[in-house]
Amino acid sequence: MRIIRLIAVGKLKQPFFRGAAAHYVEAVSRQYRLEESTVKDGPPKLGPEDKSAWEGEKILAALDDRDIPICLDERGKARGSEAFAHWMDAMLEDQNRRPCFIVGGAFGLSPAVRRRASHTMSLGPMTLPHELARVVLLEQLYRASTIIAGTPYHHR
Repeated sequence: MRIIRLIAVGKLKQPFFRGAAAHYVEAVSRQYRLEESTVKDGPPKLGPEDKSAWEGEKILAALDDRDIPICLDERGKARGSEAFAHWMDAMLEDQNRRPCFIVGGAFGLSPAVRRRASHTMSLGPMTLPHELARVVLLEQLYRASTIIAGTPYHHR
């Protein structure tokens, strides 16, 4: 089974985000093995830049040589669902590597994490709360899996 990895900062605190994420994790898991890693939020005493840098160190430590780091960032490349599915499918062809999507915390990803990325992608030009971005990413991963498999979830 092909593997997709997700590294995200912080636990999903709101029950509706946890429920939505669990729903899509289960759906994605029908097609791919989804490996999730959660990085602890930066200490509350830190300012935004220091918090992002602290979280960035933890993210970088969680990456390994098999990962193809893909940062979610509003300045990244936006793709439609079908283009995203085909792009992801091409990355999954390499059995020795795996796409690793990275969702930052409330203050975004540190410059060090963005520099380490092989790709930077956007879910759109609007800023989303990181918990919602995580759920949207999981839904798009599920949608991509159905596009690739040719099952009738995605509608044109």
